[in-house]
Amino acid sequence: MSSSAQFINAAAAARRLGVSTKALRLYEQRGLLAPVRTAANWRTYGPAEMAQAAEIAALRSLGLSLTQVAQVFNGEPDCLEPALAAHQAALESRLRQLAGTVDKVRNLRADLARGQAPAAGELPALLRPASQIEIALDLPWPWGGERFELAAIKPLTYIIGPLGSGKTRLAQAIAATTPGAAFLGLDRLIAGETAESHLAKDTALNASVEQALAWLTEDGATPSAALTALIVGLEIEGPVVLVVDMVEQGLDQATQEAVIAHLRRRGPEARPLFLMTRSCAILDLTAVGADEAIVLCPANHNPPTLVAPYPGAAGYEAVATCLASPEVRARTEGVIAWRSHVA
Repeated sequence: MSSSAQFINAAAAARRLGVSTKALRLYEQRGLLAPVRTAANWRTYGPAEMAQAAEIAALRSLGLSLTQVAQVFNGEPDCLEPALAAHQAALESRLRQLAGTVDKVRNLRADLARGQAPAAGELPALLRPASQIEIALDLPWPWGGERFELAAIKPLTYIIGPLGSGKTRLAQAIAATTPGAAFLGLDRLIAGETAESHLAKDTALNASVEQALAWLTEDGATPSAALTALIVGLEIEGPVVLVVDMVEQGLDQATQEAVIAHLRRRGPEARPLFLMTRSCAILDLTAVGADEAIVLCPANHNPPTLVAPYPGAAGYEAVATCLASPEVRARTEGVIAWRSHVA
């Protein structure tokens, strides 16, 4: 096999690594990765570049910022200790949940040996994680009370639909009917208070927001009041589920890309987020992972439905047509559909 056959393009490299092509470009911009250029100046990735990129992706999955990744590569691994400690704690939590499930199975088998059948509800509870949150509600207008259910809620669920599709009503209904859920509206008020007031009285929140903003800035985000208000809402403790209205509001493209990368790094044990969006920077269909889901509110007011993130899946094209670049979204912000009455 020729050496050139070992090199792949950016799209193939991203798929193999489980990251986006935007992430690969960001690694390159920060001097962490140097793809080989072809005679036509196309980026290609060979075994060495793929190994380096895999190391970067792994460190990012542990929660390290790009600055910290560079420190690790420069022989300064101290920042790995808290990241590995957090990862260990998450793994131990899963082990405890699994051990509890094993005990339940053992008890059920013992009951069966004594001729005792499982009680109603025991088997469904056994087959789903203890921490799993289920969404079940009667849909508001314009759906007229049809039932909407979601099981196995993912850490990230996108709610998308064209103007007038009812996606805001769905988001508000999810927040209103799910125990412990909260809705973060366009005003970004939390419990009726501004981000500044929450930061002023909560030292721990202030520290977590400052850390998140520092990491986002390193990833290319532009500091702004809109970004701070969003991060305060995302970092504040309390809600079991958080539903966010138009997460991209007031954020430029680089900031949106940094925000969604930050949210993806939270891991599978993170608080579930429902993100309303119509931005292709937030919902990059080529980068949707196993811990993410897409809910489409169709234009014809059929019930909301889950859409798989690959071409050819039912609803995929409808989702794609709802998405626009941040520049287009900025030009059309606040615009509503209007039709004159015909005499």
